[in-house]
Amino acid sequence: MARRWPRGRSPRHRATRPEERRGSLGWRLALPVVLLAAGVLFATSAETSQGSDLRGGRREQLAELIRRGNSDVGTSERRAAELRRSVDEATRAYTRTDARLKGPQRDVDELTGPAGLGKVRGPSLTVKLDDAPRRPGGVLPVGATADDVVVHQQDVQAVVNALWAGGAEAMTIMGIRVISTSAVRCVGNTLLLHGRTFSPAFVITAIGNVSSMRAALEASPGVSLFRQAARVWNLGYTEGDPQEVTLPAYDGPTGLTHATNPNR
Repeated sequence: MARRWPRGRSPRHRATRPEERRGSLGWRLALPVVLLAAGVLFATSAETSQGSDLRGGRREQLAELIRRGNSDVGTSERRAAELRRSVDEATRAYTRTDARLKGPQRDVDELTGPAGLGKVRGPSLTVKLDDAPRRPGGVLPVGATADDVVVHQQDVQAVVNALWAGGAEAMTIMGIRVISTSAVRCVGNTLLLHGRTFSPAFVITAIGNVSSMRAALEASPGVSLFRQAARVWNLGYTEGDPQEVTLPAYDGPTGLTHATNPNR
């Protein structure tokens, strides 16, 4: 319904007040200044970008920051591993001359294998998970969301759990030995493991009875869901042929940073 105005006060004949005239005049004077500033801003942006996407530089800087971070972590890990080896060698040297240390050292040696602190060789099964190939322009498949075409934390965890359930004796993810305190975490489609970041494809290798591990993968609901998604959205899922491999020892820190007693 149209707005009703008091008689003799229609908007067409309404008198203009002095302060309204001043506001209108101020706006007319400010408009050219605003347009000039906008033109200078656009010209500066065009000159700076030289036809490229200014935001692309930020992405490159972030990628370089991640690369440097990984390099720094790798350097620190190698230095820490060297120090731990020096401590172990010094401890063994004292063990040879101090009878009190022989018993504890023997216990440590017996636990080295189960704890993942020694190399392991045997028949292995390798599983590789990968994102769906990118389409031109980043266009998603019909009916898919961005989450449908990438590997998630639960997908990696499902494979890891299935391999352990199938009797895996030792395991690596992206070449890094997995131990009892290893945690599989993902941010987006980036894997975080022991302070390092990895992009897909994610490669998981386990030593053990290959037939039992394959059967456990077949029986895993989580792995089955990922296989279905792989068929629909063209994600990558492959199980390699059995091979005799040597998995490296875990050489990172073993101390717990947080633990809770569930019985308290």
